[in-house]
Amino acid sequence: QVQLVESGGGLVQAGGSLTLSCTASGTIFSLRTMGWYRQVPGDQRELVATITRNSTTTYADSVKGRFTVSRDNVKNTMYLQMISLKPEDTAAYYCKAEGFLSTGRWFQDWGRGTQVTVSP
Repeated sequence: QVQLVESGGGLVQAGGSLTLSCTASGTIFSLRTMGWYRQVPGDQRELVATITRNSTTTYADSVKGRFTVSRDNVKNTMYLQMISLKPEDTAAYYCKAEGFLSTGRWFQDWGRGTQVTVSP
């Protein structure tokens, strides 16, 4: 069993910044790629950023230069530093992680999300 818990969301004015965290816990043997996704009600969930275990990163074009994803492999925690936030960044942000359980089984799980609201 793996639990992913996001934190750090909130209300911020346009141009402001927030840092999200996602911590994975449970019977994890090896945590591989982690990612941030976001979803607005009525829309599909979209990729924001991903980071591999050796910190190779990818970003959606809409957030390049403004968002930075990082991770702490000791703490099994991923971060998303967001600056120059825009109203269109408003969404529920979800953490996704995959890897191997201590049983050797592969897992892929989602967190429950944290809301980010950017006011004009």
